[in-house]
Amino acid sequence: VQLQASGGGLVQAGDSLRLSCAASGGTFSSYVMAWFRQAPGKEREFVAAINRTGVRRNYGDSVKGRFTISRDNAKNTVYLQMNVLKPEDTAYYYCASSSDVRAFYFTTVNRYSYWGQGTLVTVSS
Repeated sequence: VQLQASGGGLVQAGDSLRLSCAASGGTFSSYVMAWFRQAPGKEREFVAAINRTGVRRNYGDSVKGRFTISRDNAKNTVYLQMNVLKPEDTAYYYCASSSDVRAFYFTTVNRYSYWGQGTLVTVSS
């Protein structure tokens, strides 16, 4: 499975941004999809996950109420809508996929087998 993330950029605090991640080479609808992020000098952090059908979503505490994950299985794409961005949201954002349904609940890095290249989101104050 190949994952290609896009949509990052430089925004101001309070702005919105939507990330996309296009998948190829696998059966997209069979994967749990997720977003992680990593700021300089910090560990990779779970942001959001979505189950295979798109019905259920799971969020990290720091983004609840501001970010929304969604997927379009017909387009093999997962999205991350980010609203009310804060400077502390600045990081590289990575999409990831897992064939293990438990990855929706146990959202650690090692549960996810495939990773995109990362897209940089910078939020200025």
